[in-house]
Amino acid sequence: MKKFLSISSLMFAITFLQAQIYDPVSWTFSQKNINEDEVELIFQADIEENWYIYSQELIGDGPVATEFSFFTQSGFEIVSNVIEPQAASEYDPNFDMELKLFKNQVTFKQIIKTTSDTSFTLKGEVYFMVCDPTQCLPPEAVEFEFNIPPAENKSQSSASLWALFFIAFLSGFAALLTPCVFPMIPLTVSYFTKQSENKAKGVSNAIIYGLSIIIIYLALGVGVSAIFGADALNNMATNVYFNIAFFLLLLVFAASFLGAFDLTLPSSWINKADKASNKGGLVGIFFMAFTLALVSFSCTGPIVGTLLVEAAAGGSYMGPIIGMLGFSLAIALPFALFAAFPGWLNSLPKSGGWLNSVKVVLGFLELALAFKFLSNADLVLQTHLLERELFIAIWIIIFTLLTMYLLGFIKLPHDSDLKHISVGRLFAAIFTGMFTIYMIPGLWGAPLKIINAFPPPMHYSESPYGVGNTAGGGVEKVNHHHSGDQHLGPQGIMVFHDYDAGLEHAKKIGKPAMLDFTGWACVNCRKMEEQVWSDPEVKNILSNDIVLISLYVDERIDLPISEQYETTIAGKKKKVKTTGDKWMVLQTERYKTNSQPYYVVIDHDENQLGESANYQDHGKVNLFKEWLTTCISKF
Repeated sequence: MKKFLSISSLMFAITFLQAQIYDPVSWTFSQKNINEDEVELIFQADIEENWYIYSQELIGDGPVATEFSFFTQSGFEIVSNVIEPQAASEYDPNFDMELKLFKNQVTFKQIIKTTSDTSFTLKGEVYFMVCDPTQCLPPEAVEFEFNIPPAENKSQSSASLWALFFIAFLSGFAALLTPCVFPMIPLTVSYFTKQSENKAKGVSNAIIYGLSIIIIYLALGVGVSAIFGADALNNMATNVYFNIAFFLLLLVFAASFLGAFDLTLPSSWINKADKASNKGGLVGIFFMAFTLALVSFSCTGPIVGTLLVEAAAGGSYMGPIIGMLGFSLAIALPFALFAAFPGWLNSLPKSGGWLNSVKVVLGFLELALAFKFLSNADLVLQTHLLERELFIAIWIIIFTLLTMYLLGFIKLPHDSDLKHISVGRLFAAIFTGMFTIYMIPGLWGAPLKIINAFPPPMHYSESPYGVGNTAGGGVEKVNHHHSGDQHLGPQGIMVFHDYDAGLEHAKKIGKPAMLDFTGWACVNCRKMEEQVWSDPEVKNILSNDIVLISLYVDERIDLPISEQYETTIAGKKKKVKTTGDKWMVLQTERYKTNSQPYYVVIDHDENQLGESANYQDHGKVNLFKEWLTTCISKF
């Protein structure tokens, strides 16, 4: 409720009695796109001579400060508070006090981030008071509206999508070097070169063949995204049942690659595709490619399945599509290149036992990756069955066995006799052996930053401080008076997992609070904790200058029946049944986003101090530290 001095009331009365309408301020509103999903809102006030309006930053009783508010509550999140230029500090005779004010012209700016996938109208108002040295006009509200364009889906950043494409391309190349695909290269290329009227026709047919392969796998990626949808894909990363299903699926894939059995599709499918390939023309070439995809399924199926699982777990609608594009491109390129340059076929290594060795190596990698998804489920359920030490021990065993296999000490069902190991195989064994040794200190508390996205976090461990240590590495000088509601968190930092308890503690010790919206199965959250929070200066700030409140949106602890309720988010009904639901709703309703990690610094009145932070924009030590110190300085 806005307060006015008695003199201001008098001035209003005088103004009304004059029966004269003043309109000394005219507002114009515009916007500027900063990047794909950020928009700068511009509020410009043109003020007549001798008149002035006030700053947003007024203290105590007096005139009405300029204030901006939004009627629209969804589709965006606020990146920055409204920015204003340096205001002049002058004596105002109307209120007999020194005040911050603007004359002639002033421009306010605010940056928002679009979260809606459709365009929408952002409506609001600016509330202000205008005065001259002799009188003040009643406060006035001027409405504004902006047409906000849709945001690109940013569940995965452009950088992460490029990384996915690169991994998928390498996976496609690995699939190319399997017994199901590699022998098909010379056979297929020879068919196109011999059956075609001329070399140019053979090359064009091979290119069409390669494009058909890309279309087939790309259709698979599009199908996965279309069937599940972006929301479902985003939920996969933290869903217990999905993670357990992925774990079991990858175990099956690993067993297949290791030689336990072959994954095959129904022979009727292959026969029908092969029959269609005999029709000739473009249709025939397409079905030749389709036949290759079906016949090679025992080798490519596990790789394709793993890629789709990883891409889907990233939460991006484009993830499965980009993954299949990279994979299929690696498969298709050799057929087109060798058709264009048939002489290159002579340089290809001959088929042999090495092709099966590629499958076995992929099987070990599939097996290691499977435990990542089991770990996700364990973290969400908080069963502590697969803590950090056990996870690392499992990986050490897997990569030790892989190293022994590469050196020829282990032989699996479909392996041929190995009289000697090749130089390439030796180098691979050296690499996997080094990686195995690197992981061993992790059993005693080493951070293992190279693989920090895979194992459980440091605090999810039998020995959170490392074996033999009883105090949190580097945080012995913590100044908080520890409450019974506090828990050991990442990097040995004491954290609260309850919003109210954490805020109450912050009030008690007179420090601001940082809300850490996170998830047990959130990969980027672990990267922030291991790579950024581990910095000594950042760790010191989080330990001593602020109260950390970590709210896990995927926590599955049921709320008391009396605290369960139903709400509406983005037009959909949501049952708030667990603590994770509670924190997710808090983040979504208050901060208009549901991505993690998401950081907000607040004061004791729950007002946000500065802008929010996330992994994409603040995932470097210097950026996060600068953001953190800036927010704390506003307390």
